[in-house]
Amino acid sequence: MTSEQENKCHAIIHTAAVASGAGNAVPVPGLGIAADLVTMTGMTMGLASVFGGSVSNEAAKGIAIAALKRTVLRQPVRVLTKELSKFIPFLGSVVAPAISFGIVEAAGWAIAKELERSCA
Repeated sequence: MTSEQENKCHAIIHTAAVASGAGNAVPVPGLGIAADLVTMTGMTMGLASVFGGSVSNEAAKGIAIAALKRTVLRQPVRVLTKELSKFIPFLGSVVAPAISFGIVEAAGWAIAKELERSCA
């Protein structure tokens, strides 16, 4: 990955992570996963363009779902904490976005590395 590609990936991933965190500020259990999926789908399409590839919305959604599954399986306590924290007033509005930010950031870099290999 060139430094220019890395900078573009960083901007795309960080923007998606912030958007996902904002979507997780709403204290409704389950809504956070939907917010993560939507932002990760857009993020995947953006990351593909960095490497000169093109990904359809459905393919991007599939990649995002697979990355989200891998993240949930690797970090089940973190994901469970994110969703359960929404039942606690005020605390959930702080904890869930922070956890979601970290999950999307980590998944984004994994997707970027995968796309770099497949588009090369």
